[in-house]
Amino acid sequence: MVKTLLIDVWSDIVCPWCAIGKRRLEHALAKFPHRDQVRVAWHAFELDPSASALPSGDNVERLAHKYGRTRAEALQMMRHVEQTAAKDGLELHLTTARPGNTFDAHRLLQLAAERGVQGAVKARLLRGYMTEGEAIGDRDVLVKLATQAGLDAEEVRAVLASDRYVGEVREDERAARSLGVSGVPFFVFGGKYALAGAQPPELMLRALEQAWQDTGEGEALAEGSVCDAKGCA
Repeated sequence: MVKTLLIDVWSDIVCPWCAIGKRRLEHALAKFPHRDQVRVAWHAFELDPSASALPSGDNVERLAHKYGRTRAEALQMMRHVEQTAAKDGLELHLTTARPGNTFDAHRLLQLAAERGVQGAVKARLLRGYMTEGEAIGDRDVLVKLATQAGLDAEEVRAVLASDRYVGEVREDERAARSLGVSGVPFFVFGGKYALAGAQPPELMLRALEQAWQDTGEGEALAEGSVCDAKGCA
């Protein structure tokens, strides 16, 4: 039987460090000799479950108000993350991002997993929100982005009009709590080796190698930059 290594990742669509962490994982996988035998599963984590679908107002002011910062401080935070992302080959436009409730997006990622296109849908949702200024809580936007990534439009609409995958998303969130996850991204390699935050590709490659060799009893290898209820550190 062909050996497969599973990487479980908890993240949210509105989390810039999650986008950076995803890209760094891709860089690590590019150097991993067994990359064709790796499967990545994306799990739901809501940074703000109480968010409305389509919040109003300027994103910089919203961030400043939420975290008790001045507008200049909030803008500086955003620019820092954008500059960090650019070093990893990502173009982020956080000042024009249109946040919203991500529960429906997570439900569509469950559908995408069943249809074998979860990675593509995850990437399209992140790019739509982080780079293109798409309103991530708008269901029409979700239909557009999900179908561009390979899902059937009618099936997407049917899921959004129903309560399908509600239980699966809640189970992802319960699993995160049981692991003590308070910020994302959070990676578990082979069910044993955990990395919190958008770690450098070199450290992710080390985790891949250790999980592939399956040595030791498992450990938390490192903690890094995450998004949590208090913001994106």
